[in-house]
Amino acid sequence: MHDAITDVAGIRVGHYTDKVGVTGCTVVLCESGAVGGVDVRGSAPGTRETDLLHPLSWAQQVHGIVLSGGSAFGLDTAGGVMRYLEEGGYGLHVGVGRVPIVPAAILFDLSSGDPKVRPGVEEGYQACLAADSGPVAEGTVGAGTGAAVGKLLGRKVATKGGIGTASCKIGSGAIVAAIVAVNAFGDVVDPNTGRIIAGPRRQDGKGFLSTVDLLKGHDGLSVPVKVNTTIGIVATNVCLSKEETNKLAQTANAGVAQAVRPSHTIVDGDALFALSLPGNDQVQASIVQLGAVAAEVVARAIVNAVMKAEGLAGIPAVKEVLGYDA
Repeated sequence: MHDAITDVAGIRVGHYTDKVGVTGCTVVLCESGAVGGVDVRGSAPGTRETDLLHPLSWAQQVHGIVLSGGSAFGLDTAGGVMRYLEEGGYGLHVGVGRVPIVPAAILFDLSSGDPKVRPGVEEGYQACLAADSGPVAEGTVGAGTGAAVGKLLGRKVATKGGIGTASCKIGSGAIVAAIVAVNAFGDVVDPNTGRIIAGPRRQDGKGFLSTVDLLKGHDGLSVPVKVNTTIGIVATNVCLSKEETNKLAQTANAGVAQAVRPSHTIVDGDALFALSLPGNDQVQASIVQLGAVAAEVVARAIVNAVMKAEGLAGIPAVKEVLGYDA
């Protein structure tokens, strides 16, 4: 177990990271196919192929999912993933060839570095070439490269976001895991205590302000434009129907609310995908068990994302603000 989404057999993860342009993308490959679901909670989402994941849609499997920076431009990364999968002979058979099904979600990082540098087809392809089933790099990599959190008072006092992953074993063989890119409007908190881990930085440099308290204490406080997002993927090795996989995405999204406050706002594009990759019919768990653990795993991945981040483009990481090696 790597405490990563790759603990689910059949998943490989690859990052493309550009620390000069301050952007990147993360690819989760499931080449042989997986049942997919999605739950979009934010009001400013940027997504691709999410309609195919709904239970009433015909397509039964997906072959990869992309989390990308670059705002809506970053959706082009899915084209590179499709090219990679087609070259490998993977995808939905349509008689004259195979069409890989690759949903995607993006986050806004254009103001982090060079706004003209965005991940595209080639960057998505490069992330596939880097994909591996082992430990997954976290923090300021891939889709988390240009991410930041706690942006109510502007990026000048925000804290570095990033990408994180986590997993949990249920009973003798069921596994639930997640990977999340955190670029939230709100704060990241310890889901067990509510203590703020990352948010708007205090002027005295001694920790963080509370976004919720700031919103409560000001009349007509100006809220930044819709440039925030928490996007991710939860996966399991338990065999689920399409309906159940969508329910898993929905219940797992509670983990975002546990670790990000406020979450799912009108200025966030929060979206969470779910994947079922059954490898053994004997591995079983109820959808209630899976959903409860998935929310916990998502929350832990969010905490890992900010705790393992490194400062970049003038935005310090948690370890720099608090003065210790996180």
